[in-house]
Amino acid sequence: MYLGDEVWVGKGKGSGSDPEVDSAAAVILPVPYDLTSSWRKGADRGPKALLEASAFVELYDIETDSEPWLRGIETAAPVLCDGTPELMSSLVRMRVSDVLARGALPIVLGGEHSVTIGAVEAAAAASQAADRSFSVLQIDAHADTRESYHGSTHNHACVMARAREHGPIVQVGIRSIDAEERPGLDENRVVWAYEIAAARGASHEAWMNRALEGLAEDVYLTIDLDAFDPSQVPATGTPEPGGLDWYEVNNFIRRVARSRRIVGFDVVELLPMPGHHASDFLAAKLVYRVLAEIWAA
Repeated sequence: MYLGDEVWVGKGKGSGSDPEVDSAAAVILPVPYDLTSSWRKGADRGPKALLEASAFVELYDIETDSEPWLRGIETAAPVLCDGTPELMSSLVRMRVSDVLARGALPIVLGGEHSVTIGAVEAAAAASQAADRSFSVLQIDAHADTRESYHGSTHNHACVMARAREHGPIVQVGIRSIDAEERPGLDENRVVWAYEIAAARGASHEAWMNRALEGLAEDVYLTIDLDAFDPSQVPATGTPEPGGLDWYEVNNFIRRVARSRRIVGFDVVELLPMPGHHASDFLAAKLVYRVLAEIWAA
């Protein structure tokens, strides 16, 4: 599925002026940025590891009986920034806006979670221009709703505080927050990880339905890989115990894709580990599966 250093599916290397990218139905935007991470560094290596792993993801998707690559999936040149998260966010916003203007689906690969801010800004503006309601769905271990952290409002810990400035947010899989964050949460739109765990062996319908009720017509989806249990994804910056499993995440995304319009998504916080490739592969397959569900809806 992977061709060359920067291409997911297609011919040649992607760039903003490449006709292969311009005609693709989905465009991958790697953002190897890792300035504000709190603990372990290395998320800037995530996009490259994910793309390399994508070479081994089968092109046929079993659940949807489809081959998403046939629609055209291209990887554009990475968004490179050594500056502040505010500057990086503005660069991501411009690149995502360009993809949306061409009618393609933007897929952002982090990098740390602050890369989401600019993507949300671009997606929200596009939905507003089309007179459609907009919301953000976060699948994550952490709430990320601090107003400011370490002197920046664009820190990875502030992502959802910035996102809720553009519309309602729904948060799924949360199991780690700071005490100052809880009063500001809309708990009708939070599905705690312990609620998901309690539904195992019974039915996930209740929490999925509650999450869906909080979403608007258009949805930007952000997936922090620490949402998964560390037994499935240890290669992330802050691996919190008690996380979600592969099918819980995939089944929920299917429900979202079939009832809402996913206008863009990202997969962030992959921190490659030497000698360990399972997390890289899971992240690559997750991108392909989300695409399959969006296009099968």
